[in-house]
Amino acid sequence: MRKLAATSDVVVENFRVGKLREYGLSYDDLRAVNPAIVYASVTGYGQTGPRRDEAGYDFAIQGRGGLMSITGEPENPVKVGVAITDIMTGMYTTTAILAALTHRDLTGVGQYIDMALMDVQTTFLANQGMNYLVSGKPPVRLGNSHPNVSPYDALECADGYFILAVGNDRQFQACCRALKLHELTMDQRYMTNSARVSNKQSLRAILSQVLKTKTKAEWMAKLTEAGVPCSPINNIAEVFDDPQVKARGMQRQV
Repeated sequence: MRKLAATSDVVVENFRVGKLREYGLSYDDLRAVNPAIVYASVTGYGQTGPRRDEAGYDFAIQGRGGLMSITGEPENPVKVGVAITDIMTGMYTTTAILAALTHRDLTGVGQYIDMALMDVQTTFLANQGMNYLVSGKPPVRLGNSHPNVSPYDALECADGYFILAVGNDRQFQACCRALKLHELTMDQRYMTNSARVSNKQSLRAILSQVLKTKTKAEWMAKLTEAGVPCSPINNIAEVFDDPQVKARGMQRQV
């Protein structure tokens, strides 16, 4: 391993904290062989702190890291359908490695990267983390609706649900025209996004009543023509059958 490290650019490891030191393969050990080495350690909780010796698994981190407190219906916490914390930690690690390699190219000196699933999960709470830090109030589960934008939800049509994602006031006006709900554009409760967020339940009830009169395909055709973002809720087979996915070559036979 030390011979290999002498001619390598990057080492990535996810052993328990301190374990590789027992084998003489810690960052300090390999840095002595190759000062330019970039060494990335990926663990559940990082190299420091009271949980440093605990194993970390995606499901547990989704729970401890707050993601499940904002995922699912109000009464039912749900994990994300893929191991998203694992995946995001891999992406953060890759970004950190690329930055460290740039530093190495400029200085000739490698770096040690201490990457933790818990750190990553805390970081990609994103707007929900900021909602808490600004207000002091922990966000709650809202199902499919958005805490800061409305209407931005999964809504029911005559033959099932589709996604309506109105991102700004101009799109809302276009949505109202497509749904023939012109009066909403003049209603103080719905004229601005902040007003719509405050009155999202009553707005959802109005939209649902109209949307149930036609099929998903009919409404998506009208909304797309009007420039309003909307989408089906595809199963996995439908994803790989999507013309856009096919056009982008996302499935290859090898």
